[in-house]
Amino acid sequence: MASGFPPILTGRMTEAPGDSHTIARYEATGGYTTLRTALSGMTPEQVTEQVKASNLQGRGGAAFPTGVKWGFLAPATPRFLVVNADESEPGTFKDRQLLERDPHQLIEGTVLSAYALAVHHAFVYVRGEYPKPARRLQRAIDEAYAAGFLGSDILGSGFDLDLMVHLGAGAYICGEETALLNSLEGKRGEPRIKPPFPAVEGLYSRPTIVNNVETISNVPWIVANGGRAYASIGDPASAGTRLFSLSGHVKNPGNYEIPMDLTWRELIYDIGGGIPEGRELKCWIPGGASAPWFVPAEHLDTRVTKDDVAENGSMLGSGAVVVMDDTTNVVAAAHRIVRFFAHESCGQCTPCREGTTWLERMLWRILQGHGRPQDLDMLMDVSDNISPGLTWPPAMTTICPLGPSAVSPITSIMKYFRDEVEEMLAAGVTT
Repeated sequence: MASGFPPILTGRMTEAPGDSHTIARYEATGGYTTLRTALSGMTPEQVTEQVKASNLQGRGGAAFPTGVKWGFLAPATPRFLVVNADESEPGTFKDRQLLERDPHQLIEGTVLSAYALAVHHAFVYVRGEYPKPARRLQRAIDEAYAAGFLGSDILGSGFDLDLMVHLGAGAYICGEETALLNSLEGKRGEPRIKPPFPAVEGLYSRPTIVNNVETISNVPWIVANGGRAYASIGDPASAGTRLFSLSGHVKNPGNYEIPMDLTWRELIYDIGGGIPEGRELKCWIPGGASAPWFVPAEHLDTRVTKDDVAENGSMLGSGAVVVMDDTTNVVAAAHRIVRFFAHESCGQCTPCREGTTWLERMLWRILQGHGRPQDLDMLMDVSDNISPGLTWPPAMTTICPLGPSAVSPITSIMKYFRDEVEEMLAAGVTT
């Protein structure tokens, strides 16, 4: 994803020079060239039009078109740009690598985006458990200030931008954009009711755009090569490349940047190397812990695009692909995910606060060999109270999607592996 060069189409994001995070290396590979060109020869509107033409969709989970989102920004000033680097979804580790190995790409993308949005104050909200990425990013910001790429009158253009790193306190909920804004203001990290949306009333009640690290890191290439060039990569409805964090029972785990028109078979077997020790693929989570699971009999040849995955009842989400082989105890896997969400609930909404806890307790009871036949219906009943109808996309009784996220593993195991759960109940299996 280096500025001025085509995206890595199927490249594993592990090969990088030891100094890839420095400004010297970044400029040697074409970095900041796009920023110089844009500030000297493009209007903010022209930069925005390239992003709109690219059909770049947000890479944080919601997949909302970035250029359209920018267009919602209210005309009032001051206005802010916030980069969401609170990467806390289980199985997701792509943004960490971008922050550690290519922070200047993010900085250049932030300056270009801020220029397009007439923003003069930007923030990067970094996950609290990411001290090394935060240090790398801060050093890169210091280098950018010293080189004139940040601060007052950037490159003599008359455009000013100050960029600040804010380290979170380790709360998953702050990955939700309004909870992030509350945390950035020094408040408790709880989601806000929308509307108003951040583009109208965000940070300090001012118009604010919140974009993910990977989203902003795509902007330099788009501006350099044109939005249409980016839109021509992959599937027209899921344009460009995307980073996937491949982990679990797979031979070659890692971050991979691929065009979004491959199949899951190609990602898991051709790129990921398949399942170790000759085991069989049992299931996988296609888009982070919040996403409903996929199984090989139905989904292995489904394309890795937003629409194809949605048509099959799941989402690409945060880009975390967790592979499980035939040794996996699916109840234990579901319990681990539900336990995470129960722990990370902010407690603001009763269905989430109470429901996730009950789901976790019932799954634990089954795992300990004390499950009851009625627990299966009770699991579904509690899930239905959190996400009525158990549909996808989920209906919500909560302010944010955290509660319904805990329902996804429950509905997945009951849909594809109910017989396995029933066998555990009958045998009283203890793990």
